[in-house]
Amino acid sequence: MTTTAASTSAPVARLPFPFFALRRLRLRLLARWYDRHLQRLDLAEIDDHLLRDLGLTPEDVRRECAKSFWQT
Repeated sequence: MTTTAASTSAPVARLPFPFFALRRLRLRLLARWYDRHLQRLDLAEIDDHLLRDLGLTPEDVRRECAKSFWQT
């Protein structure tokens, strides 16, 4: 009769899925989108002479402001 040795290794502890990390990533993404939206609103209000100082044309501003908040 053959005896088998019982396994002496401890069971591997399973970590829970990091839902808090996903929540944090979502909040960061929403904050980035909102910040981008505000920056485009500010860009739309800049005068033409300041745009020339920045090296931008009114067409550049229109193109940038026409983008959706999630587009870079």
